[in-house]
Amino acid sequence: MNIHEKFGLKRVINASGKMTILGVSKVSDAVAESQKAAGQTFFEMADLTVKSGEYVAKMLDVENATIVSSASAAIALSTAAIIGQGDLYHVTHSNTSRITKREIIMPKGHNVNYGTGVEVMTSLGGGQLVEAGWANECTPEQVEMEITENTAALLYIKSHHTVQKSMLSIAEMSEVAKKHDLPLIVDAAAEEDLYKYYNQGADLVIYSGAKAIEAPSSALIIGRNPYIPWIQLQNKGIGRAMKIGKDNIIGLVTALEEYLANGSESKESMIARLTPFIAALNEINGLEVKMVQDAAGRDIFRASVKVVAENISAKEVIAQLKLGDLAVYTREYQANNGIIEFDIRAVDENEMNEIVEKLSQIMPA
Repeated sequence: MNIHEKFGLKRVINASGKMTILGVSKVSDAVAESQKAAGQTFFEMADLTVKSGEYVAKMLDVENATIVSSASAAIALSTAAIIGQGDLYHVTHSNTSRITKREIIMPKGHNVNYGTGVEVMTSLGGGQLVEAGWANECTPEQVEMEITENTAALLYIKSHHTVQKSMLSIAEMSEVAKKHDLPLIVDAAAEEDLYKYYNQGADLVIYSGAKAIEAPSSALIIGRNPYIPWIQLQNKGIGRAMKIGKDNIIGLVTALEEYLANGSESKESMIARLTPFIAALNEINGLEVKMVQDAAGRDIFRASVKVVAENISAKEVIAQLKLGDLAVYTREYQANNGIIEFDIRAVDENEMNEIVEKLSQIMPA
């Protein structure tokens, strides 16, 4: 009896990308074996936390690093660490009203819902979010005008969820941070480049372990001292509610080693796999399909399916794809425009054929 049968779960084809609601990524055999090995032994967890971070820092040629339970936790922990500045009283006491330097400045167009709101995580860490600029515009000058004596840090969200146009770059945000002697946190959860933002001057960069790196549930924070040790100190405070297990720490390190050795699927491979899939989808009545690149500019290519049939909408197609014993999840962000996107990074050839078959049954003849 497999897991789906044991719990009465649907089989899922994940054509939405590396999404938390579907368990994010598949781990390799090597990663699973490393988790098993870690799970069957013991460590001094504080020592494992520090030394695994130092090991990762050497791999990436950065000052320091630490592994935490998720990218959301990383935002909260980074916020709390910067506010507390290594003060053990702040870490271990809920009444921290004596600290007034709590403002976290972020472009207004970056305060998005990625499954929860960015503001929720900064608030969990004790921060008071300050939005700079407008939803569709933020310049370095607009960030600077929000800086006060109570500003603790600047925060930048690098994601397809955020507004892309008329926004200052991370390099520009870094210049503002340095000018005002403030730390810059960059949430790059789904990004694939593990060097770029640190090298552009960010003090803390957050990556989801389970997305590009294809690790188990986890997150990696790379950055500079003293911020990384301050984050680790939070394990005596709010980090206790967000702790990561020994198996997932070792799993992330193993996945990172594989990622650095092999990288992600290449642009050429993705396009080659997409081409016959798109051709098959274009044979279905009521669909117009083309290849598109990721809106945030990453080398990720997807099938963009426009529903042009008169008697069924894109939202209805999406709903029907999830029905039955096989649920197909897609990217739904443009459903109101009649467009469904299929991300094939975690989809094999047999599953692509199953998607074509299911769509053939859904679409009116």
